[in-house]
Amino acid sequence: MTITKAILCLEDGRTFLGESFGGQGETTGEVVFNTSLSGYQEVLTDPSYKGQIVTMTYPLIGNYGVNEEDSESERPQVEGFVVRELSSLPSNWRSRKTLDEYCKEYSIVGIQGIDTRALTKHIRDAGAQLGIISTVDFDSQSLRKKLEKAPRYVGRDLVKKVTCPQPYAWKQGTWGFPQGQRNPSRPPGDRFSVIVYDCGVKRNILRHLVDEGCEVTVVPASFPAEEVLGLRPQGVCLSNGPGDPAAIPYVVDNVKKLIGKLPIMGICLGHQLLGLALGGKTYKLKFGHRGGNQPVKDLATGKVAITAQNHGFCVDFETLDSRDVFLTHINLNDQTLEGFQHKQLPLFSVQYHPEASPGPHDASYLFKQFRELMKHAQAN
Repeated sequence: MTITKAILCLEDGRTFLGESFGGQGETTGEVVFNTSLSGYQEVLTDPSYKGQIVTMTYPLIGNYGVNEEDSESERPQVEGFVVRELSSLPSNWRSRKTLDEYCKEYSIVGIQGIDTRALTKHIRDAGAQLGIISTVDFDSQSLRKKLEKAPRYVGRDLVKKVTCPQPYAWKQGTWGFPQGQRNPSRPPGDRFSVIVYDCGVKRNILRHLVDEGCEVTVVPASFPAEEVLGLRPQGVCLSNGPGDPAAIPYVVDNVKKLIGKLPIMGICLGHQLLGLALGGKTYKLKFGHRGGNQPVKDLATGKVAITAQNHGFCVDFETLDSRDVFLTHINLNDQTLEGFQHKQLPLFSVQYHPEASPGPHDASYLFKQFRELMKHAQAN
């Protein structure tokens, strides 16, 4: 096996020298870390990571290979991948190729053999920042000059890079062993037509909606609200996605036109967009929440759920009108807003990922809550 050098250089000048895997060349993006112990394929293919170089904090990555079923979109979306040790011998009956082969197939530039603990600590202290992985240029001054010319993460519309080009129907439900993906059958009167705004939607969101008896139609992020209303759905789901919510005002404008007309559920970026549409503001977190172990408290019940998360921005609850909305969930690590609900209108949103993949299933009940919201709206 030929060992090729690779280097990771951060915007502030910190460098890490390691070994290359996956694609060759150079790639830039905001360097972030994910604390999930498994689920690297779901992380790689989550469109919310567009524009970012992802560091996995778990030391051994790739040990169960890659398969066709666990992708959250049609291809890897990350700009680069950083691991402590890449497994070259995957062991799993579902594995079809190694992680190295998978990254090579899609030209995802990776680096292994660096101290990911030191990198994570640096990001935690200094904040998420632009970085570059290179297998061809090892001069730190040269790399920093390239970073000066690289596009910024804040203020950049990354949704347009991951949204679908045209509407499509989604039929598959969640996985069940050993039959694989299932298509649940429900009585005709028990079904709900749902429009999902694709800002970078994960497939497992769509699967959970199908499980709840929804006939799902996915539309591009720029799809006009008037056309959504013309389709006469029973509800709208605003999906997750990458980047700065304030950089996509065209989506916010459409959401404003839908508020009060239909039940709405927002997830992650969709939560932030709903907050903006209600007159609130968002701000960038120092290093964000990314992983499968984030504790979130439900203020109504006092229960704590361990949640999957992937976001770098947050809604400032103080900028929302407390006469209209109330806080439903908070993050116990830093007390940031994790969910809110409208007092009169049928809408709610959460900052975390109830569909998991990867992560615990503690919050999957929220899809049932959305279904009940639509059912109640129909009855009235």
